[in-house]
Amino acid sequence: MQNKITLGLIIGTRDMFPADPVLQARNELLPLLETLNIEIVTLKEDDTRFGAVETWEDAKKCAALFQKNRDKIDGILVMLPVFAPEAAIADSIRLAELHVPVMVQAYPDPIDQLSVEMRRDAFCGKFSLTNNLYQYGIPFTLTRDHTISPTKQAFSDELAQFISVCRVVKGVKNLRMGAIGARPGIFNTVRYSEKLLESAGISVKTVDLSEIFGGAQKLHDLDNRVQAKLAAIHDYVTTINFPVEPLMKMAKLGVVVDDWVAENEVKVVSFQCWTAIQQYYGINACALMSMMSENLLPTACEVDMTGALGMYILQQASGKPSALVDWNNNYGDDPDKCILFHCGNWAKSFFKDIKMSYGEILATTLGENNTIGTISGQAKASPVTVLRLSTDDWNGRIRSYVTEGQLTADPLDTFGSRAVLAVDDLQSLLYFVAKNGFEHHASMNPAHVADAIEEAFTTYLDWDLYRHE
Repeated sequence: MQNKITLGLIIGTRDMFPADPVLQARNELLPLLETLNIEIVTLKEDDTRFGAVETWEDAKKCAALFQKNRDKIDGILVMLPVFAPEAAIADSIRLAELHVPVMVQAYPDPIDQLSVEMRRDAFCGKFSLTNNLYQYGIPFTLTRDHTISPTKQAFSDELAQFISVCRVVKGVKNLRMGAIGARPGIFNTVRYSEKLLESAGISVKTVDLSEIFGGAQKLHDLDNRVQAKLAAIHDYVTTINFPVEPLMKMAKLGVVVDDWVAENEVKVVSFQCWTAIQQYYGINACALMSMMSENLLPTACEVDMTGALGMYILQQASGKPSALVDWNNNYGDDPDKCILFHCGNWAKSFFKDIKMSYGEILATTLGENNTIGTISGQAKASPVTVLRLSTDDWNGRIRSYVTEGQLTADPLDTFGSRAVLAVDDLQSLLYFVAKNGFEHHASMNPAHVADAIEEAFTTYLDWDLYRHE
């Protein structure tokens, strides 16, 4: 489960406008946010006039409150029930120094309430506020409609998307990722720049695969944690047709990896799964990686760190597990469909049914007995967002692309973790991927969250993004 989100709330007011709209905004908004399981940090009604922000003194009080709660505030929501003093609101945000996403809402004026006593003028006030935010260098998010009432479902939908943006932006701040093992020697594709990630506040912690193997080999079969992990594997996927030895190796490996993840406080993992683990330890780690991803610890194979980062970001946006995929095959003659594939490490929730298997491709050279541990099944039909991040050393940038589509129920007679993907004008996306030198891997998530990804990357993180539609 994801942590509860907390927003700092700023409601604007101005003494020449009526009080009722400001009080109405509080009465409408606070119950709505509670319903959406959003915690609020905001001025009380007796802290300032109506608990709103109007003056420099109000701005200082608001900023002090936000600073006091800086460790819990994930974003700021600005509500304009009337044409509020734009400078005071901008000052509140600047003085708080939270550097979190900011969403700006403005109330509409009923057409029959435009008298001096009843008008709001938030339509106009929103321009003044956004002008000041721009001057202050404060990035912000807008509602699609210039004015919108919080009582509308469209506002709840946009607020939910903003929450996804907040989760993505907060998630990458001081993120620690773990690389278990070295990049497979023949896979130049998964090269990446630790320094570019570090410049974005993302650290990579590494461990040699021999240390993980060594720790696993020291564990006794009857160790309580090994037995607990073995039971978890049995509960996760049917293992009845497989010998005990590789499953025991899997359990021991899982215990050591769990310890390393906890010790280093990493939230994302990539694993060297090709081919040292099969040759020198005698299993596939796919099932373990699937279990980790299902438990919202996104785990990628082949030490694809930026692929794992994409999994994590999609998970932050949707709250659902992600998977790493190969752009693998055409789907017959349909230009807008293709096959996504991996040996078998996708999270269990992608599938209707799964079974444990062995790595059919690796088994051709390493043998079935050394490749037990993949997850085999076809992904069920669902919406999907596909994302790829890459570190562009030539230009010193993090770059990416994102698209939305559908995982379909089309028949697919093959092995491994697989899916049929349908995307409008897929060929132009594939052309873009190849022409711009992106990897053959991508990350996917069973939800449509491209809008949140685009807003987070382009408005707040300053990462290059191509949006395919």
